[in-house]
Amino acid sequence: MARGDYTSKGGKIVQIDEERIKEHLGEIVRGSVQETLNALLDAEADRLCGARRYERTEARQDTRAGYYKRMIQTCSGEVKLKVPKLRTLPFETSIIERYRRRESSVEEALVEMYLAGVSVRRVEDITEALWGTRVSPSTVSRLNKKIYKTIEEWRRRPIEGEHPYVYLDGIFLKRSWGGEVRNVSILVAVGVNKEGYREILGVCEGAKEDKAGWSSFLRHLKERGLKGVELFITDKCLGLVESLGEFYPEARWQRCVVHFYRNVFSYVPKGKVKDVAMMLKAIHAQEDIEEARRKAVAVVEKLKAMKLGRAAKIVVEGAKLLSFSE
Repeated sequence: MARGDYTSKGGKIVQIDEERIKEHLGEIVRGSVQETLNALLDAEADRLCGARRYERTEARQDTRAGYYKRMIQTCSGEVKLKVPKLRTLPFETSIIERYRRRESSVEEALVEMYLAGVSVRRVEDITEALWGTRVSPSTVSRLNKKIYKTIEEWRRRPIEGEHPYVYLDGIFLKRSWGGEVRNVSILVAVGVNKEGYREILGVCEGAKEDKAGWSSFLRHLKERGLKGVELFITDKCLGLVESLGEFYPEARWQRCVVHFYRNVFSYVPKGKVKDVAMMLKAIHAQEDIEEARRKAVAVVEKLKAMKLGRAAKIVVEGAKLLSFSE
């Protein structure tokens, strides 16, 4: 503990325990806050009853029926409230409601910290610094179970309406597990409904981007009611393309433009990426498929002239220009 040493007039050393002083002052502040809030609750009860406790008056509307204890978090730390109970009227007060909102915001902050990968020990330290009270590991665990239940209900919800366009992709995120940071695979489906609005249809954690993983994910989507799909937009993952034909044979498939561009850029020097990007965008900006094919021919020839033969070959394959020579 931090101590301060001072010399008195008599020459003796006076030791001051600063931590004990801060702790004592904190207790005084919390006690004052607790006393003030309980006084406000009593005043609120008097107002609802139309009279003070034990007061006899014709204006009285109700009488007290004891109280119940409640712990709430304040800026000064945790305090104990004695919430009055009335015999007939409901006891409603803005004081409790205000701190209910505060408790709700604290819970939301705890969940966000956990989902962001903050350790339980670190969560305890942060809550003590912000709110004056350490949140126990059991509280964090309870909130985790609560959020997991909500997430699972969302994952298994029925898919309503039709979604003509569906985007499928797999991404890798980092997750803290047992003190280690590991990569975890996430399969994601984003649909566009008939009104033109996008919606996250499904998320699957831990599945690999192979045929078995995509088949399981597509089965999950279909069982939940995904229908009316006219076009799937994905990367060129063979396992994914094969699985689409099994579950949605009537739907067409289109390669994702972003993945196509990235594939081309992987064979383009950094200094030329911007120019090549403009060339590729010009293909997709054409008014019809025939004009796009003619533009693709010109782009391929230009890429070859720039000594970017491998990039040109990817454009040929992507545009399905079979008449081109290798």
